Amino acid sequence: MKVIHVITRLILGGAQENTLHTVEDQHSLHGDDVTLVIGPSEGPEGTLVPRAMEGGFPVEIVPSLKRSILPLEDMRAYRHLVRLFKERQPDLVHTHSSKAGILGRLAARKARVPVVHSIHGAAFHYGQSRVAYGSYVAAEKYVSRWTEKFICVADAMRDAYLAEGISTADRYVTVYSGFDVDPFLSTQHDRDAIRQEMGFRPDDVVVGKIGRLFHLKGHEFLIESARQIVRKNPRVKFLFVGDGILRQQFEEQISQYGMSDSFHFTGLVPTTRIPELMSAMDIVAHTSQWEGLARVLPQGLISGKPVVSYDVGGAGEVVIPGETGYLLKRDSIDELTTAILELADDQQLRQRLGEEGRRRFADQFRHQTMTEKIRDVYRDVLS
Repeated sequence: MKVIHVITRLILGGAQENTLHTVEDQHSLHGDDVTLVIGPSEGPEGTLVPRAMEGGFPVEIVPSLKRSILPLEDMRAYRHLVRLFKERQPDLVHTHSSKAGILGRLAARKARVPVVHSIHGAAFHYGQSRVAYGSYVAAEKYVSRWTEKFICVADAMRDAYLAEGISTADRYVTVYSGFDVDPFLSTQHDRDAIRQEMGFRPDDVVVGKIGRLFHLKGHEFLIESARQIVRKNPRVKFLFVGDGILRQQFEEQISQYGMSDSFHFTGLVPTTRIPELMSAMDIVAHTSQWEGLARVLPQGLISGKPVVSYDVGGAGEVVIPGETGYLLKRDSIDELTTAILELADDQQLRQRLGEEGRRRFADQFRHQTMTEKIRDVYRDVLS
């Protein structure tokens, strides 16, 4: 198959890793003629561009394809994509993310190429202004007319789009976002050495949160909860993996609360280090206010860790109360505190929930499984 993928930023993030795994697998496992089109990757979130450049497939950077709404730049990006699609004449265009999804689908229509769009997280979501929310809904409705299939990372994404009257149910397919599962199953990580490196003692109960230190990621709720948790159980420590614009604010807040000894920030780390850091945790917390289906949830479960998560996006499809973790109301603090304290006090409960998560999801979230299912969608469209 000859396929062009389009995404704005190739930063360290779930949607970007999903896209890159798909492109890499199509190229190396299936022998497809695949091109990756990206915008400039800027900011403190890290980048996957060097990895993409070593993939052996064409990578085209379009300077005007930026995340922000910039009408003149957006028009330049649209024209660039139209020219590219007409020149390369792919069998299919696969768009990812909100901005690239809208511009890419409009360009594919102009170039008369069928297009598939991946919904990694709804373009319209909690935390947006009414104007932004309504504008994205209107834009998605408009371009849905030229979308052959929507690939959703969770059933919750399909439900959100259908609730806004965007297309029809028969054009949605759920394909869970895959990753390299084996490192999370590995028993080779030196858990004790990793914990010691970060200043944790053998009897500490480490609660880990992985994600950009950014708005809507919900670190502030875990910090507020920690004030109660640490008072009741000083053995509980917190590990924040990732970096972002709110790091200084969070560190100052933690210092004001007198909890600096209870928190460790790793800063930006390569994605290859996530499995070993996960092995050092006892509990995985996910307190984002908006997500598609955060990869950290299945990654934590496949690592054999119980997960405490707010009920946002597709979280409820993997975090099953009483079986794999705790599913809580968004923005709740008291419930978050209770869940973490219960897990911290009960090692057998942590083990039981983690083992069930590993049993259920190890095969389902392999990136090879994801790519094969995505190619099935392509076959359906092209037939």
